[in-house]
Amino acid sequence: MTSSLTAHAPKMLSVLRIVSALIFFAHGTQKILGFPASEMNPAAFSLPWIAGMLELFGGALLIVGLFTRPVAFVLSGLMAAAYWMAHAPQSPFPALNGGDAAILYCFVFLYFVFSGPGVWSVDAMRSKSTD
Repeated sequence: MTSSLTAHAPKMLSVLRIVSALIFFAHGTQKILGFPASEMNPAAFSLPWIAGMLELFGGALLIVGLFTRPVAFVLSGLMAAAYWMAHAPQSPFPALNGGDAAILYCFVFLYFVFSGPGVWSVDAMRSKSTD
């Protein structure tokens, strides 16, 4: 049983990347494109706007698995900064300060830095073509 599950690990890594990136991307579309509609409308070049641009474009790159490792590194840092700047000052407890998603994104993206994108990615297709 373990070997058959292990055989699917590279595909499930891609699924984890795609699903987490889609949800992350939605934060960027909300901040930058106003979809889904929200009261957020950050001023251009403000910290929330920069975060939204990183969520939008970084999320899109992670969805397709292009430049996964460097993009994931930047986004992991973004989420660490978001936690310590926006959430931690409210309370030391992530369940109370609303920072649990930022922590989870930080470590999932950090995992992608080391694991890579998985088999269903532009990066994997590019590495096959250069072999």
